[in-house]
Amino acid sequence: MNFLEERIQKDGIVKEGNVLKVDSFLNHQMDIELFDQIGAEFQKRFAGKPINKILTIEASGIGIACMTAKHFHAPVVFAKKSKSINIEGEMYVAEVESFTHKCKNQVIVSKKFLGPDDHILIIDDFLANGCALQGLISIVTEAGATLEGIGITIEKGFQAGGRIIRNLGYHLESLAIVDAMDPQTGHITFRSQD
Repeated sequence: MNFLEERIQKDGIVKEGNVLKVDSFLNHQMDIELFDQIGAEFQKRFAGKPINKILTIEASGIGIACMTAKHFHAPVVFAKKSKSINIEGEMYVAEVESFTHKCKNQVIVSKKFLGPDDHILIIDDFLANGCALQGLISIVTEAGATLEGIGITIEKGFQAGGRIIRNLGYHLESLAIVDAMDPQTGHITFRSQD
């Protein structure tokens, strides 16, 4: 069991409807020491790739992306879920469906922050059905950038997202893959990884 699986086992809460609550350390209250460990692990798993930008989606992925970017010495670009008056000029736009929030959002990235010279590592906190990732991948493709890999903190292995993304041929690394969760007992089964 790796450091993240141990933390999920210790502090994660399994709820009905395939919900894994990790808000005490990952996506509401953030354990920065843990995030630094996560960033170091992503740097190890994608070592040797010419990554010069980290891409994520607001909001829960931003903290993890920032700590990962520290290890790559690269900036973070995050896709915004709503257009604000601060965003000007041309934009890349993708529609994504959120498993957590049960809604569709348009996400946007200013064209001045992504382009053909960029080598992108996508980072996110969760992978369930893969819709958010597919939206980010489409933005990278539209920008003419190179997608070097995708780093996911927790993948729900019993949902289709990971299989879909891997079948598309992308280098996807998930630090913890949950194969089953029992809301009655709170037991979490992790997929063994090499």
